[in-house]
Amino acid sequence: MDLKQLAASREQHQAVKLPIPDKELCDRYEQVFTAAVNDVLRELGYVYQTLPTGIMPLREEMKVAGIAFTVKGSKNLTLTSEMEQRAKMLEELHEDSVCVWDTSSDDESAQWGEIMTMASKRRGCRGAIVDGGVRDTDKVLEQQFPVFCKYRTSNGMLGRFRMIGWQMPIKLGNVMIYPGDVVFGDVDGVIVVPRHLACDVLLKAEHIKENEKEIKQMIVDGLTPSQVVSRGGYF
Repeated sequence: MDLKQLAASREQHQAVKLPIPDKELCDRYEQVFTAAVNDVLRELGYVYQTLPTGIMPLREEMKVAGIAFTVKGSKNLTLTSEMEQRAKMLEELHEDSVCVWDTSSDDESAQWGEIMTMASKRRGCRGAIVDGGVRDTDKVLEQQFPVFCKYRTSNGMLGRFRMIGWQMPIKLGNVMIYPGDVVFGDVDGVIVVPRHLACDVLLKAEHIKENEKEIKQMIVDGLTPSQVVSRGGYF
């Protein structure tokens, strides 16, 4: 059995250099909306790029776009060197990252909290996407740090869950996420844009945002839905 091609597709996902800085890219993504990005990806044949619908923002107004810094973990009772491992991961966070947690469908622990938020902000991290739980919710909210998660709980990770590694390919629902991909979340959930498509998708999403101003004006002006569609609009 020769698995070289499969291994290469999982482990050697190319971190493409983009024509604009990551910060500008992320800032501009935060000015559009996930539905527009989703429509662009669909046109390109990428129809399974949204994370599970249970992963939602702590507050509806939260919005974040950043470069995926992936974390993988699972339920684990082992305590040895767990805090040291956590500290090492946090020290590797980079500017304009979003920390994306694959928890192996954990339903018990909080992988994110107040102190994790403080440390991540110091590293220039823009937000966290957690397929698991958050605690210290009020203290996280006070820091104006976007967090998307499945649930809230007072349970900490220690003695219940631990990381397996980070900056590796992960899968949430139907979506493969590689370090360097763009992750974008708003009130409608989280979508993942493969890095090599990030600039093209952004430009087309910006065009959709502008185009929808014209469609809305047609409706305000009293055009019927059929007239809107005949003029290139949509619903």
